[in-house]
Order: sequence, then C-alpha cells, then structure tokens
Amino acid sequence: MAIQDKDSGEPHLGGRPTGLFRTKSIEQSIRDTDEPETKLRKDLTAWDLTVFGVAVVIGAGIFTLTARTAGNVAGPSVSAAFVIAAIACGLAALCYAEFASTVPVAGSAYTFSYATFGELIAWIIGWDLILEFALAASVVAKGWSLYLGEVIGNHTPVAQIGSVTFDWGAVLIVAIITVVLATGTKLSSRVSLVITSIKVAVVLVVVVVGAFYIDTDNYSPYIPPSEAGSTGEGIHQSLFSYVTGAGGSTFGWYGLLAAASLVFFAFIGFDIVATTAEETKDPQKALPRGILGSLLIVTVLYVAVTLVLTGMVDYHELAGDSSNLATAFGIHGITWAKNLISFGALAGLTTVVMVLMLGQTRVLFAMSRDGLMPRRLAPTGKHGTPVRITVLVGVVVAVLAGIFPIGTLEEMVNIGTLFAFVLVSVGVIVLRRTRPDLPRGFRVPLVPWVPVLAVLACLWLMVNLSVETWIRFIVWMALGVIIYFAYSRRHSMMERRSRGEV
Repeated sequence: MAIQDKDSGEPHLGGRPTGLFRTKSIEQSIRDTDEPETKLRKDLTAWDLTVFGVAVVIGAGIFTLTARTAGNVAGPSVSAAFVIAAIACGLAALCYAEFASTVPVAGSAYTFSYATFGELIAWIIGWDLILEFALAASVVAKGWSLYLGEVIGNHTPVAQIGSVTFDWGAVLIVAIITVVLATGTKLSSRVSLVITSIKVAVVLVVVVVGAFYIDTDNYSPYIPPSEAGSTGEGIHQSLFSYVTGAGGSTFGWYGLLAAASLVFFAFIGFDIVATTAEETKDPQKALPRGILGSLLIVTVLYVAVTLVLTGMVDYHELAGDSSNLATAFGIHGITWAKNLISFGALAGLTTVVMVLMLGQTRVLFAMSRDGLMPRRLAPTGKHGTPVRITVLVGVVVAVLAGIFPIGTLEEMVNIGTLFAFVLVSVGVIVLRRTRPDLPRGFRVPLVPWVPVLAVLACLWLMVNLSVETWIRFIVWMALGVIIYFAYSRRHSMMERRSRGEV
C-alpha cells in the first residue's frame, strides 16, 4: 500500500517512489522553482497574461479558418460552431485556472498531470504538448511567410537551393522571435502588446465596415441541408460519422458538429497562459484572470467576425481551400479593407508564432528540469529564461517551417490539445480528493459537475475529428511511450532521488 512521505508528500512503496505512476508532490514542484541554476524570473502580471492569451488566439483562426469552415463545412451556422467550441474551452479554462493558481509552476498540463496522475501520464501529456506547439508554430510560421509575400507585392519569400525549396520568410520570423524570447519574457509581452493591439484594431475595423454590407438573406438557411457523402469518406470522415455510419460531415447537424471540432483550432493558445505560471508575480490571482479574460475577449471577437462574414456573402462563395476573411471584402470590391486584412494577418501570425514557441520552451524546460528530457537543457541565462531550450526550439521550428512542405495540421493539433484538456479537467477532481488542504487561488464551481462537463465536451469534439487524425495521434503517443522507457524513466529526477543519486 502506498503511503506519503511527511516531508515531500511523495507516494512511497517500501520506501521507494511508486513505479510508473509515482507522483511529484506540489511541494516538491514548487521547491524546484527555487533552484538557482534553473530559476525563472517573475515578471508577468494579469494584464501580460491576457495579452499573451489574446495574442496567440487571434491569428490564423480568425483570418483563414472562419471563411473556409463556413464555405466547406457549416455555412452560416459557423457562428454557432464557435459558440460550442467556446463553451468546451470555457469549461476547460475553469479547470486550468484552478490548477494554475494551485500549482504555479512552468509546464501547464504536464506539471499538473505529474502531480495527480504520475510520471508516465505526465510524460505522455508532455510529449503530446511538444507535438502540439512545435507543429503549430511551424505551420503558422509558413502562413506568416505567405502573408509577407502578399504585403511585399505578391512575391513568395522562398529560394530554391538545389532540389530543396527554402522558405526564408518562415525562417526569418522564427529567428527574430527566438531572439526576443531568449532576451526575456517581459520583452516578449511588450512586443505582443503592440502587435496584438494592431491586429485587434484590424479585426474591429473589419466588423464595423463589414456590418454595412450584411444581407440577412445570407443567414437563411442558418444550418444548410446536409450534403452527405460529398466529402469526408473512409478514414477522412469524423470518427463519430464513421462509427454511426452517417457518412460525410458536410453541412447539416453533422457539419455543425464537425465545424465545432475544426474551429476549436482557433481557440488554441489560452492554455499556453498556464505555461507561464512560474514567471507570474501573483499567480493565484493573475492566472485565472489571464486565462478566463483572454478567452472571453476572443470569443466575442470570433462570433462577431463570423456573423459579419456570413452576412456579407452567400456561404457558397466561401467554398474552397483558398478563401479567407479578405475574400468577402474582395467580392464587394472593398480593396483597401482586403489589404488591411492582409496586414492584420501578418501582425496576427507574428504573435501566434511567438506565444506558441513560448509555450513549447516552457513545457520542454519543465520536462528537462525533471530529468525526463536531458537536464543540461534546463539552465537559465542572465535574463532568467531557458536560453538553450529557446535556441533548440527555434532551430527545430525553423527547420520544419523552412524546409519541409508541411500541410494543414489543424486537426492533429486539435486532438492533442483536447487530450490535455481532458486530463486537466479530471485532475481537478483527483486533486480535490487527494489534497483538499492545498490553498487554491481560484476554485472551479460545482465540482465535480463542471469538470465532468468539460471532459464530455472535449471528448465530443475529439470524436468529431477524422479517423486518420486519431491514427496519427495514436502512433505519435506510441512513439512517446517507447522513448519514455528507453530514456526518460531511468533519467527521471524522481528515479535518481529514489536511488540516492541526488
């Protein structure tokens, strides 16, 4: 039977931490933040966190995903899809807020899982977050490069080196952001504030100007008749459609549900706020405000934009893979607004890449400090940032974005994020039972009902993702498990402490 050490609170069995599911106590996690060699600087306020949240969420989703999803999947009901996704995110956000205010340590869902489910699950979720942030940052960097080409005069910023197409635009933005992140988190926040102000202003202009071109007839039918079988066959259809035999997921109620799972990609990022917990001055108050505040702001903006977009043009005119927010304005001949949107998208994607890379570095930092990744990556520099990890992440993202022809990976990123949300929501219930004594700066109301609803909402969105996405996700997770048993388990600080090595 496992018992807890009185000093550390760590589960022991026969005087040793318990195997694969040994947990790292909250107290030990907080003590680790004071190690001089790996200490992060506390510079961030609730306002900084809100800026980070809005900075990463208002980006690719609002400028491209809204139009494509309306034209190809949901029609005018895309606004309802955003509301459904926002509700799922809101429920998960409440759970993140409680965890982040209780365990103000870098690593977000990885750190929370280590405290509740144990080392193996923590490794799996950390491995999952690495996939989410690295791929998302690479894809968005390539999107930034495309918009740069439009801004500088329809000149694609790529170079041909032998048989390799080198996207120098994507590498340029990753390099700049790597330098900013290595210089300091506070500087990153200031840069984000300036750029985020620009892109939010652009979005507000789009909403105000577009409102004058709304034709309410375009909202009818709000949920277009289903066109089953026109897309999404075999493993390309959603898991829910595949299991129920419903076929394709285009328009109709199936389309609305599939759209909610797709536009969930647009909300990805508010959870990154939790990765900066260790660098926050008053985490008990600032983290809940930053997480919930940023989610509220972006939800209002998303719904406003989708209502204007689908009111300006018939949703059929938004069909195809090339449509974006500027398409509707181009149809109405509003050229200046189309150019403004391109500029806003360039600014928007800049902060998205920045905050995604910030989240990636902090998760990898937490895993390195725990020994699950090489410890030599963990030391922080004179600016109180993990410089080695920041440079490593910058190089990896630059290579992926600059050389590899990465396609659309929204669904792959979505399933990883939803999986993290499920674990965090369950973790709130577990930690309430195992450590009711912990001081909590924010408490989720109506536990366990709200966390249970969060789990159900996230699982529902997951089953509406495609079968092929599930297959890729399972393969990635299996690879992570192999690496854990081959390297991480033996080098874990928990394991080394149990052997008396540290």
